[in-house]
Amino acid sequence: MIPRYTREKMGALWSDEHKYQTWLRVEILACEAWAELGEIPRDAVQHIKERARIDPKRIEAIERETKHDVAAFVSQLEETVGEAGRYIHFGLTSYDIVDTALSLRLREAAQIIIEDIDDLMEAIREKAFEHKETIMIGRTHGVHAEPITFGLKMALWYEEMRRHRGRMERAIDTISVGKLSGAVGTFANAPPAVEEYVCKKLGLKPAPVSSQIIQRDRHAEFFTALALLASSIEKFAVEIRHLQRTEVLEAEEPFAEGQKGSSAMPHKRNPIGTENLSGLARLVRSNSLAAMEDIPLWHERDISHSSVERIIAPDSTILTDYMLTRFAHIIRGLVVYPERMRKNLDLTKGLITSQQLLSALIRKGVARGDAYHWVQRNAMRAWRDEEDFRRLVREDGDITTILSEKEIQGIFDLNIHLKYVNDIYKRVFTSSKGKKGQ
Repeated sequence: MIPRYTREKMGALWSDEHKYQTWLRVEILACEAWAELGEIPRDAVQHIKERARIDPKRIEAIERETKHDVAAFVSQLEETVGEAGRYIHFGLTSYDIVDTALSLRLREAAQIIIEDIDDLMEAIREKAFEHKETIMIGRTHGVHAEPITFGLKMALWYEEMRRHRGRMERAIDTISVGKLSGAVGTFANAPPAVEEYVCKKLGLKPAPVSSQIIQRDRHAEFFTALALLASSIEKFAVEIRHLQRTEVLEAEEPFAEGQKGSSAMPHKRNPIGTENLSGLARLVRSNSLAAMEDIPLWHERDISHSSVERIIAPDSTILTDYMLTRFAHIIRGLVVYPERMRKNLDLTKGLITSQQLLSALIRKGVARGDAYHWVQRNAMRAWRDEEDFRRLVREDGDITTILSEKEIQGIFDLNIHLKYVNDIYKRVFTSSKGKKGQ
């Protein structure tokens, strides 16, 4: 079963209740800032803190009349607070609150995603060490190339996820800005001191300059980081889907007791989890394009971005959270078939050692063109007639004149391909602090 707690936590970030609570947090801090400047009585601020309560249904009712969500929110607070409510939203415009609060929620979402990344990295790392020496064929263009290990495939994914973690950390830094600079960013009705106070309390940086809004290239960077992350998950998912094909069957996603792969064919074990992840990645990528479309707004701001962000902010973060959680579940339950990997290695009857043979001949002084021709003619014959490449090489007079039987035997030793696995693992699983993965 896929864990649910993370998804519920992410979904709660985008509830109306949490949105209004975050708006209220910004509004109260703005009142505190005004009090520090002597513009609002401190007892009024205390009264606001004690009496302010969020009533989403009342806000919704007011909004039906005002056709403005923030105005409805402020009106509901005034009703709750009473006389001191007149100081709420003092000197501010709607997006002073909305954008500053959005930065907080995006930061919260990113922190959940980083936790997900850490969990997935640990799952991948465990598989990498479990299959460090599980030899299999590496494929380029879908065709057998040279041997690798399944652990190395996992190490590649681990390192890629580390890069995504860095991107999310940078995205947090980019998005962690606030603005309370007014209708066109000039601080005409609230001095920079108010913005500086609020941002400091929230752990945000004041935007160095803004219009009515925080500029949307920041948001686009955030959603692009999510799109890149989703694309890598799809890359990993596609690999598992290929490995699960009947003709390959080197690995497959977990298949639960009682699960059915088809309503008609009882034998079916389909890679539905990874297929699902491939589909969801398309949505996250498309949302990053929508975020880029939000960058060119009219003058100091229009409202065309607002409807987009109401969809892509919860959708992309919830989807990414779900994808990471589900893929970690798939990795932990992944079924690997080393025997089938070994069987597939032998399908081409030694052809996968062609480069070692070529290199050995060149080291012996044979011109590269001649060496390539000798190796290729035997390789093509092996392909065409399904003959054993090793036997053909041993029967080739040009090659055996140059290489001894012992040297030829050594060329076909698959351990040649594993000699630097430990070196690669040291590169990948040793952190900057010097802590080794295992």
